[in-house]
Amino acid sequence: MTQPAIHTLYDVIDQTWPAAKKWADGPFTIRRGDGGGSRVSAATLDGTATDQDIARAEQAMQDMGQPKLFMLKDGQDDFDAQLDGAGYVIKDPVSLYIAPITTLTQDRPPHKTCFAAWPPLAAQTEVWAKGGIGPRRIAIMDRALGPKSTFLGRANDRPVGTVYAAIHDGIAMLHALEIDPAFQRQGLGRHLSRAVAIWAQSQGASHLSLLTTKANTGANALYASLGMSVVGHYHYRIKTSE
Repeated sequence: MTQPAIHTLYDVIDQTWPAAKKWADGPFTIRRGDGGGSRVSAATLDGTATDQDIARAEQAMQDMGQPKLFMLKDGQDDFDAQLDGAGYVIKDPVSLYIAPITTLTQDRPPHKTCFAAWPPLAAQTEVWAKGGIGPRRIAIMDRALGPKSTFLGRANDRPVGTVYAAIHDGIAMLHALEIDPAFQRQGLGRHLSRAVAIWAQSQGASHLSLLTTKANTGANALYASLGMSVVGHYHYRIKTSE
């Protein structure tokens, strides 16, 4: 099975975790995040940028009350150096994982462990809220237009885990996996990931993908143990002072 190209995965990110609005400004795509975090607020470059292009993108972000934040994709070393020279610092290096969907669908989660739900249930939003995922990020899930679902994870007859996933161009992307701290490292993250894969396969998806920061050692270990492979990276650069 042919593995999707990295540029395809960047598009899957945009479509399954969409900004409130995005538009082209010269060589940049500008995003309005409405408080939904870096991924929906960062500007991205297609091609090369002059200092004047960067200044215009900065002004667009400033006009929205957003930080001056750029997402740097694989292969954008020159732009990375350009921002470094302009005083931008690196923020949140991220790894992109992917696997053929069949890699994760061989084993099913235990009975009554994971349940699909759309829209998400109140119990799920409570779990997300404990992990810092509030209404502005739930709104991002609402905006996604393709096939999507959330999954509730249970342990000891209690709702203690949740995850969201959506599909674009035959690729499912898992987002916002959250487990109550008291129930972490007990296998529920693995069960929810497999539940997402089984659902995605039923929707015709060929691959499951996801993102996690390089600093999240637990998540990286989980996804590697599920047979998923790192196929790309990105990081942000942010200007914290003038």
